Amino acid sequence: MRKAKKIVLLLFTILLLGACVSKKDITYFQNDQIDQAKVSNSYKTIFKPDDLLQITVSAIDLEAVKAFNLPAVSYATTTNRAVGTPQQQTYLIDNDGFIDFPVIGKLKIGGLTRNETVEMLKNKLDPDYVKNPTINIRIANFSVTVLGDVKRPGTYTIPNERITILEAIGLSGDLNITGKRNTVKVFREINGEKVKFELDLRSNKIFTSPVYYLQQNDLVYVDQNKSSSQDAAFNRNTGLFVSIGSIIVSLIAVLTR
Repeated sequence: MRKAKKIVLLLFTILLLGACVSKKDITYFQNDQIDQAKVSNSYKTIFKPDDLLQITVSAIDLEAVKAFNLPAVSYATTTNRAVGTPQQQTYLIDNDGFIDFPVIGKLKIGGLTRNETVEMLKNKLDPDYVKNPTINIRIANFSVTVLGDVKRPGTYTIPNERITILEAIGLSGDLNITGKRNTVKVFREINGEKVKFELDLRSNKIFTSPVYYLQQNDLVYVDQNKSSSQDAAFNRNTGLFVSIGSIIVSLIAVLTR
């Protein structure tokens, strides 16, 4: 019987060691040096279809800019009067990259940066409509999604339109201990096509990655490690494994008497 206990203890120890997670698998930024020559803090917002834009035109002549800052209001069906608090008009970029701007009409801004769009609008407005206009553009629906083996998966709205992949992971509560740090995926739409990038959070090369700064509607996905997947399968069959284990222990006890 004593020999049987030793065998069971040995099997338990082997299983325990197999379940241990190595520090090298979970520690961030442990590999590679940071290539400062490739690190860039610049970030350019590129407008895409389905972006919802708020465009504000300002100038000294307030009357001149009224036509380009139309309020969005709701109307009562019975009185046909505006109800509620007027809000700033928004412009949805269609699938072809166009918005319909007051007075000017159709403008293609899909694929342009914020600065390029501002310059184009200034050229359209000045001097025929507004002299020396100041134009501010923001994305009202800028968001990123984090899914997979993280503590709080979900879609997060980013008010300042600037977020790194590390900040997005922070919003999701960080990876679970079972999340794979070396194969974090980022899915991004570029010129109408979905492109997949893969990152290793254990490496400092993440700081020079083209997806270090996320863009609107990017999707971050974290895989489960192999042991976690196996644990999930194990938990579904726990009762069966316990029964088999009991039978094995009983057989060992009988054979070693």
